[in-house]
Amino acid sequence: MQTLTSDPKGEWIPEQLRGYRLTHERYQPITDRYSQVLGLNLQPEEALLGLYRRDTGEKLLLPSEVTEALRQEQQRAEQERQRAERLAEQLRQLGVDPDRF
Repeated sequence: MQTLTSDPKGEWIPEQLRGYRLTHERYQPITDRYSQVLGLNLQPEEALLGLYRRDTGEKLLLPSEVTEALRQEQQRAEQERQRAERLAEQLRQLGVDPDRF
C-alpha cells in the first residue's frame, strides 16, 4: 500500500511531494517518486502532479490537454482533407482522373 502527501506550494512540508510505502507492516518513506500501484513516476508541477511513464519518460496528458490535442488533430485532418480535394480538382482540370490511382 502507498500513501502520498502533496504540498505543491511547499507550505506545510519541506518537499512538494512525500510518499510512504507499507512494507512489513510499517510505512517506509518513498525516495524515488515512483508509484508501484500506478507504474508511473510522479513529479510535482506547480499545483498539479505530473505523471510520467517509467519506460519512456513520456508525460501523461491531463484530460484538458487530451481534449485540446484531439481538437488540433481534427482540425489538421480537416485541412488535409480539403487539401486533397483541391489537388484532386487540379488533376481533373489537367485531364487526370485521381480516382484511378
